Amino acid sequence: MSVELLKEQSNGLRGALPIELAEPTPNFSEDVWQILKFHGIYQQHDRDIRGRNNRVYNFMVRSKLPGGRLSGQQYLVHDALADTFGQGDLRFTTRQGIQLHGVIKGDLQGTLRALNAALISTLGACGDVERNVMFCPAPFGDPQRQQMQALAEAIAEHLAPRTTAYHQIWLENDEGKKELQDCATIGHVNGNGKVNGHVNGNGTHDNAADNAAIEPIYGKTYLPRKFKTAIAVPGDNCTDIFTNDLGLVGLSDEGSDQIHGYNVFVGGGLGMTHNNTDTFPLLAQPLGYISADKVLDVTDKIVLVQRDHGDRTNRKHARMKYLIHDWGIENFRAKVEEYLGYQLEELRPMPAMTVDDHLGWHQQADG
Repeated sequence: MSVELLKEQSNGLRGALPIELAEPTPNFSEDVWQILKFHGIYQQHDRDIRGRNNRVYNFMVRSKLPGGRLSGQQYLVHDALADTFGQGDLRFTTRQGIQLHGVIKGDLQGTLRALNAALISTLGACGDVERNVMFCPAPFGDPQRQQMQALAEAIAEHLAPRTTAYHQIWLENDEGKKELQDCATIGHVNGNGKVNGHVNGNGTHDNAADNAAIEPIYGKTYLPRKFKTAIAVPGDNCTDIFTNDLGLVGLSDEGSDQIHGYNVFVGGGLGMTHNNTDTFPLLAQPLGYISADKVLDVTDKIVLVQRDHGDRTNRKHARMKYLIHDWGIENFRAKVEEYLGYQLEELRPMPAMTVDDHLGWHQQADG
């Protein structure tokens, strides 16, 4: 079955996942494997035994950490899970996530419950949705960085899948009662101590017929392919915004401690398939300037244009960079403005971009 049909018929990212999770087999079917990715889980083979008659399956679990924000306690939870359920190590990704490898099928639920208890979610860390939103990891603590970190969390929350499947499959306890924290969210705590994200108030199962209502942004078939967003502080491109579907460069007035708006870049991505000339890397192109209060609206409409017009017939040609390449940036901008109902401003001057890897010893905000 095609991935597009699987998504459409998945009943809000469920499919046969609940059934196969309860079975004693060490792996999931190919169809369920595709849906499993949306839950932040990849099914893998033991590479040392691959090719033999009896495959040994294990799973990678990826945590979603907007802006790379992670408390000491949340790190310790990952560290303990690596020893308890994983292969004894952690892998930090180039998109500021954390991966646990070597988890077996029977330990998946326990792993996700432990992460949820630490206010960490894996929902949307993989799959055809917004992936982890990146922001500069340097903990300098100035107001501009705090503002942009909050924006990374707001975008992640806004574009998080709204299905309750994640909660119902992984987090309900044995009596069927719900855990206190609904992890169909981005899984972090905001400034007032509450968990950000969507909660289905009636606690009912989503219906396939209502997929468009369940997912007001993604609709019944989600996006054609993954969508990546990065935010950069003025003058520091450590998040490499030009290789993302959406890149936002914060701008401020001289002497101000607030970001007044963002230059927007779209259509980046370095992926390609060897010997396939229809695939190629592209750098993001300038779309325009937006004020800080319009970021979520513009982000939303860019995602909707990709949802409605991205290539769903060829997954190797489905990233937004190909849509922009085929249309041209002017036509893409016009379509985004049509969805918005207003025009974007011209790109504003910004400082020359450098790349600081932020390695070594640096003073933090708390000294």
